[in-house]
Amino acid sequence: MESLETELERARALSVTDIATAIESIGFECTRCGACCKATDGCGDGGGDAEPHTATVFPDEVRRLQAAGDYDFRDVARPMPYGLSEGEGGPEGETFEWALQTDDCGDCNFYEEAATGDGEGTGRCTVHDDRPLVCRTYPFSVALGGTSQPMGEAVDREGMVRAHECEGLGRDISRADAEELAAALKERAIRELEEAIAVRDTYEPADPGDGEVVVHDSEGAKRPDGTPL
Repeated sequence: MESLETELERARALSVTDIATAIESIGFECTRCGACCKATDGCGDGGGDAEPHTATVFPDEVRRLQAAGDYDFRDVARPMPYGLSEGEGGPEGETFEWALQTDDCGDCNFYEEAATGDGEGTGRCTVHDDRPLVCRTYPFSVALGGTSQPMGEAVDREGMVRAHECEGLGRDISRADAEELAAALKERAIRELEEAIAVRDTYEPADPGDGEVVVHDSEGAKRPDGTPL
């Protein structure tokens, strides 16, 4: 496996033009179905155990979302659940990312759905202009070590570009939109690797107690409310 630094150099050398061409070849148009913003088997899916929507958000993106609507930190982000264990009082342990906060149904806190005349739902992001890079680039990722692949394995691929499950795949996309998406995808790949390197370099075991959660991000160890440990 290549080092994170090597992968970062590869990310910085990615061609936006080539990424855009790959996106054009795969095709994509958002249908506003909301699947990428909602829980699996959530409140609107007939009950069952919901798997909450989980999308990575960077520390500076949390602050931008806070400023966009005067939100509290916990309104925007929660500790990434991966790596945490379930104690008597709830999740506990150490984790290394933040995830967008979810509501009681497991849907993204910033997702709204309005009923249409045919009974179907039309989704919207209430912070669309300030949404994180992972949301701007879904359903695509790039095949670099140290970067994330949102929402499971790839269902299509073209060169370095991977496409993940989404009903909008295969639809026509303009060159301008493909280039805008490609630029965001390259930026996300770079940011993910920069974040991973910073977390690695600043990490010190926190030894959280029972019922305690510590999140390590590029700015250091933090409590679940975003304050420094």
